[in-house]
Amino acid sequence: MRKVAALAAVVTMSVGVLTACSGGDYCAELKSYAEAVKGLDIKDSGAVDKMRGEAKKLSKSAPDDLKDDWKVVLDYSEKAKDAGGDQTKLAELAKNDGEKIGKASEAIAKHAKDTCKVSIENS
Repeated sequence: MRKVAALAAVVTMSVGVLTACSGGDYCAELKSYAEAVKGLDIKDSGAVDKMRGEAKKLSKSAPDDLKDDWKVVLDYSEKAKDAGGDQTKLAELAKNDGEKIGKASEAIAKHAKDTCKVSIENS
């Protein structure tokens, strides 16, 4: 269960306090993404779909140096959706992809803060 909670924390890493955002469409879209993941329950496939939709938009408008990170987020969210809320599958996903999604999320959060002036805090 702790792994599932850790997995949910990694996915919701983008939840946080947003401050003024400048820097074009990508920065503006970060706010929508943050709203989509706010309080995200990884077992809720509808919520995961909403988050995936926002992540897809961001992956298209993201700077080149973040494209791979957004691909990791999208791949992870697809696997989480496929798990269908199954605790065992989600725990296995956390075990297999936790480090990779963590690094991608950190890179996205750092860029959000440095470039878009979006402060992302863990919830």
